[in-house]
Amino acid sequence: MPGHFRTSQNWIGGASLKDAAFIPPHQGEVEDLMSDLEKFLHNDELHVPPLIRIGIAHYQFETIHPFLDGNGRLGRLLITLYLVSNKIIARPVLYLSDFFEKNRNLYYDNLTSVRTKNELSRWLTFFLVGVLETAESSIQTFNAIIKLRQEVEEKKLTQLGKRVPLAMKLIHHLYSNPIVDTGIITQRLGVNVVTAHRLVQDFEKLGILTEQTGYKRNRVFIFEQYLDLFR
Repeated sequence: MPGHFRTSQNWIGGASLKDAAFIPPHQGEVEDLMSDLEKFLHNDELHVPPLIRIGIAHYQFETIHPFLDGNGRLGRLLITLYLVSNKIIARPVLYLSDFFEKNRNLYYDNLTSVRTKNELSRWLTFFLVGVLETAESSIQTFNAIIKLRQEVEEKKLTQLGKRVPLAMKLIHHLYSNPIVDTGIITQRLGVNVVTAHRLVQDFEKLGILTEQTGYKRNRVFIFEQYLDLFR
């Protein structure tokens, strides 16, 4: 039921409702609970710092579990999009999935502690530690990207002579789409297949692109150094 609140009971953990680790509210309550959550997020009369507000909202969303699938992903996206919409961050660069995944047991334990013991401060402390660690990690990644960009654009691509302008177009495309084939390059850069092949060969020789399939046809190339910065 994509895009629709659930109309049946769901559960978390276990094979059935009988041995579930957590059973979210009845489906008949979901619409009202989500309405309350929306009002909480937009209530300007509540003087709650944005990070605290979205930390509480994330807990509440995951507890309501309003959809049959994808609640975890949506709950994590909610954090990022809220911070962007409130101009706390300019771009959606703070994504807590890695932190929650690395600390999965603590994540679920802290959510459960709010539900069973009303320990909201414990959850919020964990959440804020996640924001801090993710922000610091993001800064390190951005610095590494800047360093790689300088190395590629100022040292490697300058060796291509007349082909530098096209090479710059390709590298800028690779920053947002680091996996390509010659068909994509032909389309994105508006060049013919021969030119696309030459560009790929140049990028391979410079160590920017790496072929992944091992095929002679339908070959796929990856900007591996760049992708590695996000792993």
